[in-house]
Amino acid sequence: MTYAFKPWDLPAVPVAGTDLLFPVRHIYCVGRNYAEHAAEMGGDATKEPPFFFTKPADAVVPVVPPAVGHLAYPLATKNLHHEVELVVAIGQRGVGVTAARALDLVYGYATGLDMTRRDLQNDMREKKRPWDIGKSFAQAAPISVIHPAGAVGHLARGGIWLDVNGARRQQGDLADMIWDVAHTLAFLSQFYELMPGDLVFTGTPSGVGAVVPGDRLDGGIDGLSPLSVVIAAPRV
Repeated sequence: MTYAFKPWDLPAVPVAGTDLLFPVRHIYCVGRNYAEHAAEMGGDATKEPPFFFTKPADAVVPVVPPAVGHLAYPLATKNLHHEVELVVAIGQRGVGVTAARALDLVYGYATGLDMTRRDLQNDMREKKRPWDIGKSFAQAAPISVIHPAGAVGHLARGGIWLDVNGARRQQGDLADMIWDVAHTLAFLSQFYELMPGDLVFTGTPSGVGAVVPGDRLDGGIDGLSPLSVVIAAPRV
């Protein structure tokens, strides 16, 4: 097969304790999956089913601890927000699955960041337009290494947190998720055929806020590798 130009490298995330790479096919994200975060965003997620948005595969920025990743401040925003999240890596095909068997699809788990151009998202929301422009951009999904479920089990509780320049910004527990991993995947699989290589970002606790070039973000989830990134100057 001859391409019109050289194809890009396949985005991939290292698997903890191995030489393996997890190839990324698609990224799904759950909106407002913690009650306190839903409230700070002006909603009440306890009264509605989960909703989803997507990011492109080139949003991933793999960071292998103890390395610190670098994330260029994105174009067209003056209000870049952090959202630390549990990421689910899908290892088996699934469509229309029940919550009872949804965890069979899981390859593993990682710590991730859903970076958001909040000003652009809010502007689109007010105009009742799709807000992909606020969520879907290059380097919008930094992620640490993936831990296979066989090694860490299926995560249902445990601390999740994010520090900015050494000060705690976000603090919660996975048990605070309105929709746990199994029910999230069951809902998602009613609308999309989940495939090996998919990543699912499962929502963030309250405390989201703005970051600027020079800021360092350190996120963690009990039982998983931490994630550290520095916000770099915008690309020109």
